[in-house]
Amino acid sequence: MMDLTHEIEQHYEDMVNMRRHMHMHPEVSFKEENTKQYIYDQIKDLGFEVRRDVGGNGITARLQVDDSFKTIGLRADFDALPIQDEKDVPYKSTVAGVMHACGHDAHTAMLITAARILAAHKDELPVNVVFIHQHAEELLPGGAKSMVEDGALDGVDYVFGTHLSSQFPVGTLAYTYDHAWASPDAFSIEVEGRGGHGAEPHEAVDPIVAAASLIQQLQSIVSRTIDPLKSAVVTVATFNGGSSFNVIPSTTVVSGTVRTFEKEVRESVQKRMEGIANGIESSFGVNCTLDYTEGYPALVNDNEQLNHVLDVLEDADYVEKCEENVPSMGGEDFSYFLQDTPGAYFYTGARNSSIGADYPHHHPMFDIDEQGMKAGVESLVKIVLGFRN
Repeated sequence: MMDLTHEIEQHYEDMVNMRRHMHMHPEVSFKEENTKQYIYDQIKDLGFEVRRDVGGNGITARLQVDDSFKTIGLRADFDALPIQDEKDVPYKSTVAGVMHACGHDAHTAMLITAARILAAHKDELPVNVVFIHQHAEELLPGGAKSMVEDGALDGVDYVFGTHLSSQFPVGTLAYTYDHAWASPDAFSIEVEGRGGHGAEPHEAVDPIVAAASLIQQLQSIVSRTIDPLKSAVVTVATFNGGSSFNVIPSTTVVSGTVRTFEKEVRESVQKRMEGIANGIESSFGVNCTLDYTEGYPALVNDNEQLNHVLDVLEDADYVEKCEENVPSMGGEDFSYFLQDTPGAYFYTGARNSSIGADYPHHHPMFDIDEQGMKAGVESLVKIVLGFRN
């Protein structure tokens, strides 16, 4: 019978080394050529049915135990971000302007470790397992969608994943029922007027003034269009127009993001943005072109499968507590897996302020307490071992 605590301790040093290797050699979304080869090299001799270049740079590895069993999918992402690593640590990124600032290196190390443990105890497993290594989580359109379209979930009955978080201390599992992550949409609006001299505004059609009014009106969408009992965010993050103090430019572009949980709210925001843009055209005599890009769908957990996660971790050694968390307005393309297959996604704590592992995700000083990976592996393995056909 498997002694899971012993197994995790035995694999811990290798897991840390894998995480640090990937941290030192990060690759951004859709360009993870060396990373996918490294992952393959770690799992190629474990007896799996491995598929490479699934939906792009993705990898799936199937551990087939019994054809009559259900199959569980476990997913980890492995892309990095275009951020300069500013930490002073031995495993600092060696790639200028690129770093693992979100924990994907640790996700991958945890999944490989879980795969090694489960492969060594194949005869004890009550289910088949597919290990899903996903590329390009950080950049639209993401890697999950193309992997699903390329058959990553073929024959998979349930799918699970976890995200290490510097928000929660080591030993904490944080979960959210129903809607857990939002749809991260993007928009830009080009406001086209007629340029002119700053001293003769009456001879021009000023897109700066029009865009300023546009931004003000966009901020009324949530407060005056959306049901106050529902959630939405409209953020204008850039304003680009003009290059000289005395020249009225011809065009100005504003861009930002929309975050929603529900489809009808998403549609209402987009429709209202279109209406505001049309109104600005009429009011200021400009032309407005709205480019609205729908991001990942909202991530909705299957509550029954989330309860399975909580049940199997009641007697966990590394997960000291499970706490319910509020939904996040962040985006996560694991939502594509959950659209196709029931499952759950949750946080695993990796925060430890005493070692500086408390910076927010996507920060140039981001790091984790690697001890938190033990709880991540324990969760993944117990989800498999605790399943009942």
